[in-house]
Amino acid sequence: MKKWITPILVVGAIVLWLISGYNGLVTLRNNAETAWSKVESSYQRRNDLIGNLVKTVQGAAEFEKSTLTDVINARAKATSVNINAGDLTPDKMAQFQQAQSGLSGALSKLLVSVERYPDLKANRNFLELQSQLEGTENRINVERNRYNDSVNIYDTKVDRFPGVLLASIFGFKQMPRYKSDPGSEKAPDVNFKF
Repeated sequence: MKKWITPILVVGAIVLWLISGYNGLVTLRNNAETAWSKVESSYQRRNDLIGNLVKTVQGAAEFEKSTLTDVINARAKATSVNINAGDLTPDKMAQFQQAQSGLSGALSKLLVSVERYPDLKANRNFLELQSQLEGTENRINVERNRYNDSVNIYDTKVDRFPGVLLASIFGFKQMPRYKSDPGSEKAPDVNFKF
């Protein structure tokens, strides 16, 4: 009867290892997916604020319609690109980033052109929305960094032994990281004309 104890213990240990390893990978993947949801939530907050900002600008100034139209169109495009956190791929991430970059560019153009409207710059609602947008941009950056940290922990577990065995058995794959926009490593050219 003692002959059966050792094989049962070995099989039991293997089963426990598989369960523990699988659950660990699931937890890390879910943490990374939750972190991505927080990135999307921060972008959604920005999109909501931009809608209010556009209405405030329209109401406070006879503004350049093309600038407002660019912001409205970029916002619509950015909100139309949705990614399922369980199906993140490098291509989908790039598409999402491109839409968000387009919105950032249009928003920057709007905020720069506001300088020509002193009444608007003094408008309390505008100033509050501008401040909230700045805070939201910081929040977006923090959430993107947290997402990348979560993905790093998950990908490390997927790549390292023995996790790589479990990952291949159960179909866990690496997740894409949020990357900077192409060309963002170069400092912007600032030209002050007086």
